Amino acid sequence: MDYQAILNVIQKEFSPDDEMGKVASYIPELAKVDPLKFGVYLYCQNGDSFQFGDSQEKFSIQSISKVFTLTIAKELLGRDLWKRVDVEPSGTPFNSLTELERESGIPRNPFINAGSIVVADALLSVLDNPKRDLLKFVRKLCGDDDIFYDESIYKSERSHGYRNKALVNYMKSLGNIENDTDKVLEFYFYQCSLAMNCEQLSKAFMLFANEGLHFQTGEKVIDKQSVKRVNSIMQTCGFYDEAGEFSFRVGLPGKSGVGGGIVAVHPEKYAVAVWSPMLNEKGNSALGMKVLERLTTLTGFSIF
Repeated sequence: MDYQAILNVIQKEFSPDDEMGKVASYIPELAKVDPLKFGVYLYCQNGDSFQFGDSQEKFSIQSISKVFTLTIAKELLGRDLWKRVDVEPSGTPFNSLTELERESGIPRNPFINAGSIVVADALLSVLDNPKRDLLKFVRKLCGDDDIFYDESIYKSERSHGYRNKALVNYMKSLGNIENDTDKVLEFYFYQCSLAMNCEQLSKAFMLFANEGLHFQTGEKVIDKQSVKRVNSIMQTCGFYDEAGEFSFRVGLPGKSGVGGGIVAVHPEKYAVAVWSPMLNEKGNSALGMKVLERLTTLTGFSIF
């Protein structure tokens, strides 16, 4: 498969314009990002890589980080994790309070905000320094130590994260948060502030395309069963209440973030990351959705 030729076609067919959507503004620091940034990086299982545009520029990965924290939590807690968070699609906005009330404080899945906050709380209970350990884990997956938390994004989220404060306190009142809510939110805001580029993201997500093996060393990081579980949740819950649309149009497991990033995996073939900051009304990268649909159309392959 000549992936570079396919990416060249996509680059010619698509370009960002101001009418596609809007950058996230509820986190003020994200509103400063150039909306016309656009990059793609595709990393193959055989080590080949293909890219164009702003694929080397770092951005706030936001909810994409939830895949990393879920992976760590599942390895450490096993089935006990699912007593506190479900694995069902939400069908409502990622920061919904009404859904959490209906479910008696048990989030629908680990990729909506409430679910990832529960995962953050679970990690605080079993790790001495989850902030350090998460960063170490992500750097290991990428084979790259040039990954850091963006302090300006963290501070911006901390100052304006009122909805997340409401979520964690509501779950605390119902007994589904074990630790101090301020400490839980501190870790949660830090995980969302991870700054990575498309290359680093695609290499990190090779874990889920390569049966749990590290893309460089072949080391077993997680087992096949864990890959199956995480990929399944990405497939059904990775795009908030637009997961069905992404599955229908693209046909790959993936995860989006309001920083404009999307990462998707084709098991045993590749991982691909797209960055375009303008979001559609569901909170997903408008151009990223179109690019990945075109990618699976031009290659002729998805998981279905």
